[in-house]
Amino acid sequence: MAEALHRGPTLCIGVLAMNEGHRIGATLRSAAFADQVVVVDSGSTDDTVAVSQAAGAQVFSYPDWQGFGVQRTRLIEHATCDYVFFLDADEVITPALQAQIEAAVRSGQPGVWRVCWRIVAFGHELKAYRAGVGPERLFRRDMLAGYQGVVHEEAVLHPQFFDAPRRVLRAKLLHYSRETVHGSLDKLTQYVMLGAAKRAEASKRGGVLRGMAGGTSMFLRLYVLKLGFLCGGAGFLYCFFVALEAFFRYAALHYDRETLSHRVSR
Repeated sequence: MAEALHRGPTLCIGVLAMNEGHRIGATLRSAAFADQVVVVDSGSTDDTVAVSQAAGAQVFSYPDWQGFGVQRTRLIEHATCDYVFFLDADEVITPALQAQIEAAVRSGQPGVWRVCWRIVAFGHELKAYRAGVGPERLFRRDMLAGYQGVVHEEAVLHPQFFDAPRRVLRAKLLHYSRETVHGSLDKLTQYVMLGAAKRAEASKRGGVLRGMAGGTSMFLRLYVLKLGFLCGGAGFLYCFFVALEAFFRYAALHYDRETLSHRVSR
């Protein structure tokens, strides 16, 4: 990883991975400017660990999958820098975003920074798609108490930092969301069941009609309002798969409710 040329604040970039050997090399190369890169592996059976180690990352294995929140909390425990940026294994930091991250770290200020995605799906960049502002990714490390949630997890801040400034890194983060139809079907199953389990814990109700309403509204929002229709077949597939996830999440919440507590494993 990059050697610190000054005594200013330092940056750790953390990545969660599971069978991402085909992609994680590009992800880690884009993170090489950080003072520390940590990969928390969830029990990969491909060459994810070897590729990550070859890229200079510190790799820690936790195959006892308990959800994304637990894995991110474990990652925080291995971060030794002043700031931590969470990068997914299917994302790439652009040079423009790198510059903004470095500027935020140099400030030394407490804060929470969100990212803006640029979606790449099925081999095509969805240039017209309005991805909008994504999740919180950059934190001063001493602010973080951990993460909570099996999927779509949320950061938990120490109480004294509840009112810390929220900012947005405007340069785009490349998100290779869905590379193939086959891979998207696998991802659909994983996220449907994790999302349904999370809602079951919150005592929410499911059903086909709720799923139809949720899936339809999701598709119209992405395909029409966010201009997915301007992105060709790749844009349609991307919006359709996200809408399917919304539909099946409610269907599983109703019909698979009794088994959802056992579905957090991959």
